[in-house]
Amino acid sequence: MEMACSGSDTEVQQRNVVIAVDNSENSEWAFDWYCENFFKPGQKVILLHIPDVYVNATTMSAAKVAEYQNNAEAKTKALRDKFIQSANKRNITAEFKVEAGDKPGQVICEVAQKTDAVFVVTGTRGMGKFRRTVLGSVSDFVVHHAHCPVLVARHKDK
Repeated sequence: MEMACSGSDTEVQQRNVVIAVDNSENSEWAFDWYCENFFKPGQKVILLHIPDVYVNATTMSAAKVAEYQNNAEAKTKALRDKFIQSANKRNITAEFKVEAGDKPGQVICEVAQKTDAVFVVTGTRGMGKFRRTVLGSVSDFVVHHAHCPVLVARHKDK
């Protein structure tokens, strides 16, 4: 059986890769591991951040809610700058995307589907078996629900 490829050999089709990022060391390690071991020319990295939402506006003053929101925005901007600069240094095309949701695994899968990602990269927080069973695991959810392959990068020292 012979398979034909469309386009010329010099034409590189952009392929989207979703990488879930946060402020954890494991997230940074997963991104670095992808860049050093898995990245291929023609891939566009979509750095997906899903901020934690713990604000209960009904019990907080408007000033406290505004303060919380400003702090969250500053942390997100710093995270964006760190990952975009790291991608730029490696000549990797990257976009930073922020999506809200209280179920991060579901949000990751939805963004991967919408962006037609060829695969998803996520770190693991290294929770023990008991905590993972009780709290659930984002990476486990993504592995079982994503429409594409998933790379779960476990930190080598964990």
